[in-house]
Amino acid sequence: MPSLDVIIVNWNTGDLLRACLAALAESDQQGYCLGRVVIVDNASTDGSMEDIACQALPLIFIKNNHNSGFAAACNQGAAGSSADYLLFLNPDTKVFKDTLASSVRWMEAPENHDTGILGVQLLDEEGKVHRSCAKFLTPRYFIHRMSGLNYLFPERFPGVLCTGWDHGDSRQVDHVMGAYFFVRRGPFLQLDGFDPRFFLYLEDIDLSLRMSRAGWSSYYLASVQCYHAGCGSSRQAKASCLFYCLKSRMVYASKHFGRLDATTLVLGTALLEPISRFVHAFATGSWRQVQTVAWAYVLFWRELPRILNSNDRRIATFRPTSKSTRPNKITAAKIGNEAK
Repeated sequence: MPSLDVIIVNWNTGDLLRACLAALAESDQQGYCLGRVVIVDNASTDGSMEDIACQALPLIFIKNNHNSGFAAACNQGAAGSSADYLLFLNPDTKVFKDTLASSVRWMEAPENHDTGILGVQLLDEEGKVHRSCAKFLTPRYFIHRMSGLNYLFPERFPGVLCTGWDHGDSRQVDHVMGAYFFVRRGPFLQLDGFDPRFFLYLEDIDLSLRMSRAGWSSYYLASVQCYHAGCGSSRQAKASCLFYCLKSRMVYASKHFGRLDATTLVLGTALLEPISRFVHAFATGSWRQVQTVAWAYVLFWRELPRILNSNDRRIATFRPTSKSTRPNKITAAKIGNEAK
């Protein structure tokens, strides 16, 4: 019987996390073995990890003393897994009864054995379909964002999401959103998991690209659904999130673009994009948005020399011997099973 481990990274998500776990507990667990549900807490301060207990789930808690970033926390949760599949699940999601079983069944079909990553149809509170599939990032896409062309002419300069397609049918895609990121553990291990240099954002599309280059495809399965609220954690610290978005862009460019494109991206992000973002913020009439952009770029300019001086392109392994992804503190073990 195929096995599955679920990894959830928590940072101040409160009741969203409890609702996510409740939905997992009610899901159909026939046809596969649910080995572990690992919750990695990145130093939450809202009490969201208190009084969490679910006898129906094989829960494991890992509590970090500091926020180690999303990619590193995902790797912590995956470390030590022996399951056939790993599901990286956002705490602001709720699976339906057949979501997990249908995902495993589809991946187990012989004709799908070259699929490394599976995504499902994501629905919002009103039942509307999220546009959750994306194209691989190119220098041209970032240039459009830096210059503000995507704000001025969104139809002519579309974003990275596949918005021209209603996501009503299943198909092979470049990338599926990391809110429900169903991965074969074998190739995930071979590629050393997520790159922990991505503190937040782009770690999933970086892995999708590396999977593709290694001969594995990503697939969007429209016949299976999952609820996704969106921005469960990121709405809490918008300036910091924008800063990490810009920083992750630098990491992505250094890995996947040539020297000329990467240099152009650095200059455009540092000098051109602040102008377009401030113009857009003032045009909306939102002083809070202006403040968000200002503080994000203060953080970015302060960190830029360190980013540019970092020339280590090696991807840190997430195996238990890796100091960079080793848990700071394990506070609890399997609830409902043996204490560990």
